[in-house]
Amino acid sequence: MKYEISEEVAHINGHPEKLVIFLHGYIDSDTSVDKRLSYLIDNLDNTAIHIPQAPLQCEIHERKRQWYSMHRFDPDDARKTVATMEECAVFYNRMGDGFNEAFMYLNPYIDQCLNEYQLEDKDLYICGFSQGAMLAVYTSLMREETIGGCISFSGILAPHGYLMKNHNATPDMLLIHGDADTLVRYEALEFSRSRLEQMGCRTTTFTVSGGQHTISEDGLKQAVDYIKQHSIRKIAV
Repeated sequence: MKYEISEEVAHINGHPEKLVIFLHGYIDSDTSVDKRLSYLIDNLDNTAIHIPQAPLQCEIHERKRQWYSMHRFDPDDARKTVATMEECAVFYNRMGDGFNEAFMYLNPYIDQCLNEYQLEDKDLYICGFSQGAMLAVYTSLMREETIGGCISFSGILAPHGYLMKNHNATPDMLLIHGDADTLVRYEALEFSRSRLEQMGCRTTTFTVSGGQHTISEDGLKQAVDYIKQHSIRKIAV
């Protein structure tokens, strides 16, 4: 079955000179995550902010959405309970088909949004939370052109084995993670950073002290500053 993104929440601040696409998480929705992004929405001038709705109904909550099935690759949620980061990464490494399937319907949506504002990949920032963060990183690496930057909230580089060999681009990355996260373990921050840098991505990290699996105000402030600084750098170049 071919899926397309047909629902979204969009905010237009001024005359868009940059595009931010924020991907919600697993068991989530566009309207739900929109309520948590007020700081980001209110503090980016001349920006179009799009929050697309995943087209797949969530497998464990019929009123929520997912970008791809998690239980298809980890039916017992074992990735959350294994002892080491290396064991955890094995489960995410199995999810390549899910990420690729999501990329196939997300990528045309991104192109459509860029065309709407007559912007280029260098003006694009792909962000996401949890499963959406993982897809944001995957998409940023697999697009043909290098985007302005990617921001991951509580995510992980996945599937790392495939991406390290087959990525098309090396965008700048900001990885944000709470050190009290029990759903996507905090060790994923260093695991992802080291491999992204091996691939050639300039990678910045930010730890939310005491942060759990959520989009924190501290993290959003870091994201806003990151986008603003990169936009200034782009103009200077």
